[in-house]
Amino acid sequence: MKRLFFPITMICLTFLLVACGPRPEVAEIGKPAPDFTLVDTKGKTWNLAELKGQVVFLNFWATWCPPCRQEMPSMQTVHASMPEDRFTMLAVLSNDDPALADAMAAKIGATFPILIDPANKAALAYGLTGVPETYIIDKQGVLREKFIGPAQWDSAEALQMLRKYIAQ
Repeated sequence: MKRLFFPITMICLTFLLVACGPRPEVAEIGKPAPDFTLVDTKGKTWNLAELKGQVVFLNFWATWCPPCRQEMPSMQTVHASMPEDRFTMLAVLSNDDPALADAMAAKIGATFPILIDPANKAALAYGLTGVPETYIIDKQGVLREKFIGPAQWDSAEALQMLRKYIAQ
């Protein structure tokens, strides 16, 4: 039995390494944000590359997530207060029903687009660990900030950070 331990261990390690394979690349701060093309709940197609020249606020969320619902009103306040020609807010629905998302958005008066990611391709490209997660992408398409968990987006600190990127 002891003679078989080493060869069996080596075979198991080989299978493990082959099965795991290389890790897919995910979004990194300071590098170009992964591009995506998604359709929103109103039928409009959004392509991140077409938004160069604008600061993009990219939020992954779900209606079943209480912290996501908690931060939505502050997101709407930011969306309504930022210049439309230099700032775009996109909320990507994660593992949820678009009809529920539209109903919740209507209830709180949210007017920013809600994108549907049915195959979770955008979520995978950004290395999503859960919801809510928010990414700030600068005018050149470079990922500048990543926030895990909810935030008070209409706070003085958050607004200052967003305006800094808009002014660049």
